[in-house]
Amino acid sequence: MRFAFFRHAIMIIAPDETPSLVIDIPTLIDTRPVGRFQFGIFLLAGASLIVDGFDVQSMGFVAPELVRGWGIERGALGSVFSASLIGMMIGSLVFSVVADRVGRRPVLVLAMLLAGVSMLVTSDVANLSQLLVMRVLNGAAVGAIMGNAMALVSEYSPARQRATAMMLVSCGFTAGAMCGGMIAGWLIPVAGWRAVFVAGGLVSLAIGMLMALWLPESVQWLVLRGARRERVARIVARIARCSSLPTGAAPRYTVRDASRRAEGSAGTVAALFRDGCGRATLLLWALNFTNLLNLFLLANWLPTIVTNLGHTRNVAITIGTLLQVGGTLGTIGMGFLIDRVGYPRVLLPGFVAAAVAVAVLGQPGLPLPALFAAALVGGICIVGGQPAINALTASAYPAGIRATGIGWGLGIGRAGSILGPMVAGQIAMLGASDRTIFVASALVALASGTMMLALAKSLRACTQ
Repeated sequence: MRFAFFRHAIMIIAPDETPSLVIDIPTLIDTRPVGRFQFGIFLLAGASLIVDGFDVQSMGFVAPELVRGWGIERGALGSVFSASLIGMMIGSLVFSVVADRVGRRPVLVLAMLLAGVSMLVTSDVANLSQLLVMRVLNGAAVGAIMGNAMALVSEYSPARQRATAMMLVSCGFTAGAMCGGMIAGWLIPVAGWRAVFVAGGLVSLAIGMLMALWLPESVQWLVLRGARRERVARIVARIARCSSLPTGAAPRYTVRDASRRAEGSAGTVAALFRDGCGRATLLLWALNFTNLLNLFLLANWLPTIVTNLGHTRNVAITIGTLLQVGGTLGTIGMGFLIDRVGYPRVLLPGFVAAAVAVAVLGQPGLPLPALFAAALVGGICIVGGQPAINALTASAYPAGIRATGIGWGLGIGRAGSILGPMVAGQIAMLGASDRTIFVASALVALASGTMMLALAKSLRACTQ
């Protein structure tokens, strides 16, 4: 029947009152197949993540050109990489809280437009100081994207497919990173490194305008914030794939996970520590820290280290691209597995495999096939593991504080992503071997596995 979905979302308030239709939004989404409306949201969210991934990986290929063109020291690249990451940390921490207060949609649209403008300005910088300032500003815009995009996707996904949906959308990040490597490899010899930022800026502006036209607000957020019933009803009708509500119905909308953690505390960090979630929150922050440290260390330094080992630029580009190809494969594969067997059984062995792969990367005289294979496995487990961590974080918090939970996890994790490239730069300046960098990275991957082991029990206590 046309309105069969209401059988899963109706309650009669009291027998002595006028019957009232009560629609629980998560129940509605859970009991309906994913339709074109939701697929459109997922597509736009994935497109926004393309800019995030592009920004991260393209800088790794621009960096060697700066060393040659501006004559800066190799160790100074650490400050270039870290400037963007400082901005990302600020963006994640600040704009996630803002999004739980004003909505996911306005924050995402503004972030995309600001990212586009800042990339275009970056293409015209004249010295290292100007570049560092623009990388911080661009990072702040890009840092607002991931947490809000993941919160939006989570809130439009049925529980049975939530990890799969979030991680498939996260492929936008790895797709952007792969495009960053390929576009940089094509543009730099032809038009120079500045053209890379022009391309990224134009793409970001285009996606931002599309989002301004077609991206809806989270319907769960709208209900929690008391939005007009007509606005919610239009979105509900599109989710249910019907033209309108039943004749004469005056529904009331609810969100069942609006627990006391969310009520009156949307957009507050303190809410992440209530109701037994304090230990889980700290462990999620630590897991984000260790994995993003490894992810950004490898994304930023791997092409440079491979070139330093005597390989050609094409080999370095192939290695960097394989890291992101592995990330895409890992993201897709892990999503399906997690929805079937859970996060710990997928992520724990993944981090152990990452430690082995990264340690292999540091072995001198490694044949190219082995080098390519190690980069691929590292990408599967580390780059592919981050979307799983984001999905895990989203599942730990109710809608009212979900963007804050994801954003602060990523924000704290950005501290690791800042530290990783900086430490690698210091190791390089001290004259240590590249093998030392990879051994340290392998130990960090093992630490990620330890965090995941501790999280399994803590999350059960938090979500009960």
